[in-house]
Amino acid sequence: QVQLVESGGGLVQPGGSLRLSCSASGHIFSLGWYRQAQGKQRELVAAISSGDRTSYADSVKGRFTISRDNTKNTVYLQMNSLKPEDTAVYYCNADVYSGLRRDLGVWGQGTLVTVSS
Repeated sequence: QVQLVESGGGLVQPGGSLRLSCSASGHIFSLGWYRQAQGKQRELVAAISSGDRTSYADSVKGRFTISRDNTKNTVYLQMNSLKPEDTAVYYCNADVYSGLRRDLGVWGQGTLVTVSS
């Protein structure tokens, strides 16, 4: 089965920036970035469609940007002006196409983002 590999998490001070990456072995058709803070439900924060239409949760609009590089089969989440409430494990979930194969709703392993001084 196709795997999604996430990277880019870490510790950052409030107001800082991080860029998360989600890479696949095939073409990422569409993808959502989710996050789950401790004790809370997983929530969708940003998504990109096959036609590069993007959408964002109200809590991250104007601060986060989702983008893709199809030559690298990678989707990014640029996170600016980070706040302590952005602290969470971030997951990507994608539909991945590789030849005739379709893998739908594949989850990455998660990457921890901690915003703290």
